[in-house]
Amino acid sequence: MFKNADILTAIVTPFNDQNRIDFDALETLTNHLLKTGSHGFIIGGTTGETPNLTHDEKIELYTRFAKIVAGRVPVIAGTGSNNTLQTTEFTKEVGQISGIDMALVVVPYYNKPNQRGMVAHFTTVADASPIPVAIYNIPGRTGVTMANDTVVKLAQHPNIQAVKQCTSLEDLAYLVQNTPDDFMVYTGEDAQALPGIAIGAQGVVSVAAHVYGHDMRQMLDAFYAGNTALAGELQRKLIPKMQALFLYPSPSPVKAVLNAQGYHVGGCQLPILPLNNAERVTLARALDLKDDALESKGDLAELGVKHD
Repeated sequence: MFKNADILTAIVTPFNDQNRIDFDALETLTNHLLKTGSHGFIIGGTTGETPNLTHDEKIELYTRFAKIVAGRVPVIAGTGSNNTLQTTEFTKEVGQISGIDMALVVVPYYNKPNQRGMVAHFTTVADASPIPVAIYNIPGRTGVTMANDTVVKLAQHPNIQAVKQCTSLEDLAYLVQNTPDDFMVYTGEDAQALPGIAIGAQGVVSVAAHVYGHDMRQMLDAFYAGNTALAGELQRKLIPKMQALFLYPSPSPVKAVLNAQGYHVGGCQLPILPLNNAERVTLARALDLKDDALESKGDLAELGVKHD
């Protein structure tokens, strides 16, 4: 199922003017991303603003998203929290949704458990989960780092089948080298997409693919075809744009671009605010766009982004 899933887009959650999930916009965006190079999705991740959704909103989002995707590519749903019992019960519930292939479980935040606590947390969740589990190691958001050897230990669990690793390329290489061959190692850093795959990672969990999916697809396909010069050139050009999409609290930058493209994904949930005028200008310049590009609605040529 994940054999060719090298670009997993951590898809945003669109909201309408009433601050409700806009499922029509979600379907339009999903089909666009499938056409522009995404080979899988994470729904309800950090970019999807999961911490700001209620339990019922998440269940409806996952259920309806699985129907939108309709088995065309794998779907991973975020189920983690810093509460082991709550995470276990929610993962069991999400695992009953047809079309959800894997649960993304974040390293517990705020509590700051030690490595033994992390092993106990993930083992408890995985033992009870009806679907495979992916570890989400993102120390910049959790305040604690899961050690490489802890990931390696957990990778022996038959129901823990992947990791989304948001640390260094060196860590990524260690995990590729020391986990079972069928354990999937994903980088959660867009800038590591090409080097990560070059050293044996399964792929990238991407935010930039919302905007630069065509280019990322071309980059990886060039690498697979042996055209490393073109792949490297594309990655070098993409890196500053990938970084620019995190100039402000995510997902406000990528949502600003998508709204300007005409995808109507709306704003963010508090405490994340949409970009103000000065921030939009700064982002536009960082993306090599006109200063007013992110104010325009649907002027795709001005944005310099390919559209299906």
